[in-house]
Amino acid sequence: MLTSEKQKHVVLLFSAFIIAICGLIYELLAGTLSSYLLGDSIYHFSLVIGIFMSAMGLGAWLSRYIENNLPSTFIQLQILIGLIGGLSTLFLFFAFAIIHNYVPLLFLTTTILGALLGVEIPLIIRILNHQTSLKLNVSNVFTADYIGALIAALLFPLVFVPQLGLMRTGMFFGLLNIAVGLLAWFIFKAELPHSKKQLTLITLSALVLVTGFIFTHNVTNHLESKLYQHQIIYAETTPYQRLVVTNYKQRTRFYINGALQFDSIDEYRYHESLVHPAMQKAASHENILILGGGDGLTAREVLKYNTVKKITLVDLDPAVTQLFKNNNQLSKLNKGALSDSRLTIKNQDAWKYLEHSDQLFDVVIIDLPDPSNLNLSRLYSKTFYSLLLHHLSRAGIVVTQASSPLYSRKAFWSIYETMKVSTNDAPWHVIPYHTYIPSFGEWGFILASRVNIDLALNTEHYPVKLDYLTPNILAAMQQFPTDMEAIEVKTNNIHSHQLLKYYETEWAKWFN
Repeated sequence: MLTSEKQKHVVLLFSAFIIAICGLIYELLAGTLSSYLLGDSIYHFSLVIGIFMSAMGLGAWLSRYIENNLPSTFIQLQILIGLIGGLSTLFLFFAFAIIHNYVPLLFLTTTILGALLGVEIPLIIRILNHQTSLKLNVSNVFTADYIGALIAALLFPLVFVPQLGLMRTGMFFGLLNIAVGLLAWFIFKAELPHSKKQLTLITLSALVLVTGFIFTHNVTNHLESKLYQHQIIYAETTPYQRLVVTNYKQRTRFYINGALQFDSIDEYRYHESLVHPAMQKAASHENILILGGGDGLTAREVLKYNTVKKITLVDLDPAVTQLFKNNNQLSKLNKGALSDSRLTIKNQDAWKYLEHSDQLFDVVIIDLPDPSNLNLSRLYSKTFYSLLLHHLSRAGIVVTQASSPLYSRKAFWSIYETMKVSTNDAPWHVIPYHTYIPSFGEWGFILASRVNIDLALNTEHYPVKLDYLTPNILAAMQQFPTDMEAIEVKTNNIHSHQLLKYYETEWAKWFN
């Protein structure tokens, strides 16, 4: 049987372990939500962690002014941290969707949470100081703290986000903080000046978080409906991103991290423009590679050619391909392309797939998201295009979506220049073109091949009558007005990511 003092010692060390897990989870939640809503995950993770750690230093410094009733203060901290940390994701999403003042509130929430968490460890060490030496206290507490942080880092992406989502993960760990407060209350209740009042606060705080945990799905749907305007028919947070599908009068929209991926009312313009110029000019259709395009709409266009024998679709997130393969409403949009026997799905990073593949492809279609962060920018780099070239048959063709030559003019032409210089033995023959898509505005594409090709459509080579693309339209696509014509830009390398700088700066001028 443990003595009373020994019980306190064990409880406080266990508390240090739990609060370390909770603290890191709150950091990860703020960084992840920010990257989902604002993009550029590396920037926002760095910013959140920097503010958090600085605030923890401030909290540790302020802890010197806490003189009396240390156990009572510790319990009150758990209540505050549990409520603020547990509700922080919901609060920040509300700030983004409703009051449109996200960044200042992100800084405020992160600072307050960091400062409160910074008080905890010094407080635990001071409470333990009555039982063991300072040397042992510091060693034990920081050991528990660091082990807890490791466990949080492992469980967050692998277990909690896929199973609970961001909102419920926050509330779950808020409840853990409240549980630590309750455990401390049991151990120290004889020393507490207002023990019944504190127990009442613990109970009420737990009820708030439990209620939030139960109803968070309804609240999140309400907030997202305000953000997306139309009825949400599907929403999921995966280890990689936030997926939302909306519906309005037979019109379906698909969003990733808040960014529109397609609108069913006009997606055919985009996908016909991306796929058919390359497919019509390719010497062979035996082996096709699609990078991205997990919604199956690009594959739908490719499968219109009965000469296609094999398609490999590489998309990082299995949740996307499963959704558009198994959901009846969404699979109708791609005409069941993801279930076609000629198509193989590979859920992995495009770069890693090419590194380990030994196949040659006749057509490579790149339908990746815009280069809005470092992870995506590398897939538009000279190194990536050089790697891709090794997987292209001698007369093969590559085509990529390339963002908007109007809204992100420098980014578009940077992709063009990067593709031109991505091989040393012979230059790519690169053709830029663009079209108007109502949901997105002017949108650009770049087609490249080792052989010189004339990008003029021959309607006899088309598999079926298309809804948008014609020879006259494609000829017009290759003409760039003055405000979209080529300008001097730098190429994109993985050590500099000049493309990302262009992309962020230019889109900000139009939409921030």
